[in-house]
Amino acid sequence: MSTLIVLLPPRDPAVPSQEWQLPEMPFVLLDKSGRKERTGRAALAFLPRASTTVLIVAARDMLMLATTLPPLKGPRLKQALPNIVEDYLIQDAQTCHIALDPQPLADGRRMLAVIDRGWFRFIVEAFNAAGHRSLRAVPVTRCLPAPVAPETAAEVARVDGEGAVAGDASQQARQIDGAAPLDAGSLVAAVLGTVAQTAPAILADALLAATPEPALVDNTEPRVELALARGMHGEGLAVPLSALGTTLAALAGGANVTVHELTGLPGGEPTLAGEAVPAHGIHVGVAPLPFDVLARNALVCTFDLCQFEFESRPWRLDRATLRRLRLPISLAAAALLVAVIGANVQWMMLARERDALTAQMTELLLNAFPKTTVVLDPPSQMTTQLEHLRVAAGELSPSDYLSLAARLDRSLGAVPVNGIAALDYHDRRLDVTFKPDVKPDPAFAQRLAQNGLAGEIDTNTGKWVIRNGGGQ
Repeated sequence: MSTLIVLLPPRDPAVPSQEWQLPEMPFVLLDKSGRKERTGRAALAFLPRASTTVLIVAARDMLMLATTLPPLKGPRLKQALPNIVEDYLIQDAQTCHIALDPQPLADGRRMLAVIDRGWFRFIVEAFNAAGHRSLRAVPVTRCLPAPVAPETAAEVARVDGEGAVAGDASQQARQIDGAAPLDAGSLVAAVLGTVAQTAPAILADALLAATPEPALVDNTEPRVELALARGMHGEGLAVPLSALGTTLAALAGGANVTVHELTGLPGGEPTLAGEAVPAHGIHVGVAPLPFDVLARNALVCTFDLCQFEFESRPWRLDRATLRRLRLPISLAAAALLVAVIGANVQWMMLARERDALTAQMTELLLNAFPKTTVVLDPPSQMTTQLEHLRVAAGELSPSDYLSLAARLDRSLGAVPVNGIAALDYHDRRLDVTFKPDVKPDPAFAQRLAQNGLAGEIDTNTGKWVIRNGGGQ
């Protein structure tokens, strides 16, 4: 059972929904044993197929909240969730998709992830249309490494009062999903690369040209995606590269900070890991976070955003699936229709042939025996009438005692005649009892068949029951 892990780009709020598009996305394909098969960057239509597809959702597309939920379940809980989060949102809560973390917090509250329903529906339907039927979506902040304990780390990234950030570049990423953080106030920051564009190039240029006060905004400076995890909470934002250090200093507020940069992305993008990047006098030291580690953390994450109407149902037949199955379904229906029509035509032909044969046999019976008043079974009635004629003419019937006994005598072969202890005739059959010391040879039944008889041993009495081979 293979698994495909894909890192999604964030949504650009300035781009209207009709202009959304997914650029080339980094992915990792794992086989059923967890070994990496492929890694790369591809457009949606060219992503490899897998049994399960895990989507890593950008941090700044979601709002994560911890709240106490009412004792409701299913559709009633879904209806109540917008009322719970509406005070924390700018947009209408009814236009948002709200997912619940399956693991409650220590105080009994539950974590909620709020994401724009239109954007999430666009992503889910796009992947479903591309053939990815079994989907999971996890927040990228749940895939970040756990914060480093100061007493066990050789060097912990820390923001002091002057805004300087230092870090151990050799710190390896680690994450245990669902485990309690070492320090709820510790901040884990991950630089996930430059901002990806989710609008066509022409529209992106138009939005850039429409930026107010272009003289005060440096449009040439790259912006980077920043994902922040503080305990079970997560958030994200896009910041200019030069403001990375000051932004982290402001967000940390003197708390412990572990800074990572996503590395190993397919495409050979330049990275900042292991370097101190000057940013307005702020020096940022970052530790590498390999993309493979982020993908494997997403694989074990239990917070699936595909809930309620977005719950993955691979067996569900939607319009895209019906379009793909239209030709096979049409061929199967046509084949079934042809089979039904053919079976009925053949039955009608056989019925007509049966009626013709029955009429011919009835005519033959009435011609031979005109006094027959009722015809029910022409073959049986013809046989009975012929037997009566043989008896009237003094001929032996094949089922008479003398006829059966004569043919039995010719069939004995090596069996002596005085070896028969008893010979009974009734119901047009002979019951032959051999003496205890006499046993017919194996060819006895074959000799009976050659003389037009059928014989078998009665297992209850041990007698041979011999009838006329025609069953009469």
